[in-house]
Amino acid sequence: MSKITKYALSDLYDMSSGLSSKKEQAGHGAPFVSFGTVFNNYFLPEELPDLMDTNEKEQQIYSIKAGDILITRTSETIDELAMSCVAVKDYPKATYSGFTKRLRPKREGIAYPKYMAFYFRSALFRKAVTNNAFMTLRASFNEDIFTFLDVYLPDYDEQVRIGDMLYNIECKIQKNKEINDYLEEMAKTIYDYWFIQFDFPGENGKPYKSSGGKMSFCNELNREIPQNWNYTSIGNITICLDSERIPLSNQQREGMKGSIPYYGATGIMDYVNRPIFSGNFVLLAEDGSVMDDNGNPILQRVSGDVWINNHTHVLQPVKGYSCRLLYLLLKDIPVSIIKTGSIQMKINQANLNNYNILSIPDAIRTQFINCVEPLDTKIMQIQQENNNLIQFRDWLLPMLMNGQATIEDCCDK
Repeated sequence: MSKITKYALSDLYDMSSGLSSKKEQAGHGAPFVSFGTVFNNYFLPEELPDLMDTNEKEQQIYSIKAGDILITRTSETIDELAMSCVAVKDYPKATYSGFTKRLRPKREGIAYPKYMAFYFRSALFRKAVTNNAFMTLRASFNEDIFTFLDVYLPDYDEQVRIGDMLYNIECKIQKNKEINDYLEEMAKTIYDYWFIQFDFPGENGKPYKSSGGKMSFCNELNREIPQNWNYTSIGNITICLDSERIPLSNQQREGMKGSIPYYGATGIMDYVNRPIFSGNFVLLAEDGSVMDDNGNPILQRVSGDVWINNHTHVLQPVKGYSCRLLYLLLKDIPVSIIKTGSIQMKINQANLNNYNILSIPDAIRTQFINCVEPLDTKIMQIQQENNNLIQFRDWLLPMLMNGQATIEDCCDK
């Protein structure tokens, strides 16, 4: 067992604030690390997804180098405060958001960056943050809290062994996500081609609209659709299981750790030991953060035994539809039309059920489902593999960090 040494966090890292940017700077210029990128990733992506118009001086002050750790400095809840993301390479000309802080190592050979990525996300460090953070209207992480925090680290060589193994697991998780993103895009492309452009295979096998297929204007959908097609409402193609949902209290959750995914409105929040649903579902965020950056609903496609919290609509397709088709039909709905509330947004079930969408004839619908179902099956298989990897990582992490297990033990098993 490696010796565990206590360090003051402020002895290992210098903390710096991020760039205060204006709206007109966003979307063009040099690479930029947003709050969302930090919050959602253990490690910075190979290519940063956001841009910010910054000058050379700002790029020097708010630079990002290998070994830097970015943490969220503010959040609506203390539980989401100081989430970390580690840079494993230099990012030339990149800057980072003012809603985050940068921790830059003061010296080498004490804290291994890949190990620290998991340490800062561990229950041990998360508890230290929540015990020291303060809450007014929003939770905030500042220099005073930073100076109060200690870290407990094994020797550097042990950190390297643990960090590299966990990093490889994380790389596999991210690669699986990339594959699923590609498969999702393939399904969306086929859907758009068939039911947005209406170039589904016609009776002669040729693309319907571009081969001269007749179209007519549908007032209820405010668009042209193939002649003799119609519209329907979401309530006619879905069964909503909201009435059966049971909230899971913190006390219940602590006594119910298991292998069953516990889904919130935006993803897996925990694991429990028994399900309340079993089957194939589309989840739609009901309140709070209900829409993505494009103003469309936040959706999840889930399968198997699951526990789903009470902030999520649980939808099943009726006979003749599939979850993937339902997911795609719901994806482009403007949340502004089906939501209620101004301060706290909520997707009202009656509004959702009454929303009009395209009614696809049975034969075309069956043909489409047969086309995309293999993609959906593969997506679900990869998603389950990732759930297993994440659960294994989270189970293994505390044992490696407190010395209950070693890399050699894990390899032997």
